[in-house]
Amino acid sequence: MSDQTDKAKLLRSLHIPGAPLVLPNAWDVGSARAVADAGFAVVATASNAISAALGYDDGEGAPREEMMLVAQRIAASVDVPVTVDAEAGYGMAPEELVELLRGIGVVGCNIEDSDHANGGLVDADVRATYIAQMRAAADRIGVPLVINARIDSFVSSSPLVGNQKRADATSRAAAYWSAGADCVFPIGAGPDDLRAIVAEVGAPVNAGLSLKGGSLDELRAIGVARVSVGPQLYRSALDHLHTDLQRLLALCG
Repeated sequence: MSDQTDKAKLLRSLHIPGAPLVLPNAWDVGSARAVADAGFAVVATASNAISAALGYDDGEGAPREEMMLVAQRIAASVDVPVTVDAEAGYGMAPEELVELLRGIGVVGCNIEDSDHANGGLVDADVRATYIAQMRAAADRIGVPLVINARIDSFVSSSPLVGNQKRADATSRAAAYWSAGADCVFPIGAGPDDLRAIVAEVGAPVNAGLSLKGGSLDELRAIGVARVSVGPQLYRSALDHLHTDLQRLLALCG
């Protein structure tokens, strides 16, 4: 499958509440090919893992050009749809971002609402307008980009406390869904928070899954439509590398 429109339609169709699309997040061509060869229907990238592999901090610490070059190489290396973590948009106008994503051959993206320049969260109305403009740009181009709106109400850098987090995440989810997002991702939300957002918003919901003790069955029962693991596979690969290096070092002793 080579046509971006067909790949985008396939990606969107796989967001099924209760039967979620499971995304192992890749960080380079080797890991992306491993995901596709294992039989997963879609490859997603993890900005945290890519920036770390490139030697930069997460949160738009890496140059946009370097991050997008990795995504472009991944998209060119596999036949399945690729969705890229575009962080907060790298300061690009929405139309410019959509054109860039089309040009590198990906068919979906995460777009988050953390304000990396000033701290805290971008105003919900401002981010909803940005998403609406992304949707309009994708419609004009003719590639139905699958927009996963990441909601950072629950992350450690959020200024919100207590019950504010769920209320804010629910409000943002509704706004982003209405603006044209295909899925909402309240990263860091617990099971009760996810249930509330699924029930109150009605949008396809993305949830994170811990590879150490997380329950995919629980997420299915909650009704999420998409599951991702973020940089966990990258960190697991590094753990194995460190173990092998220690064994080699011991042999050298």
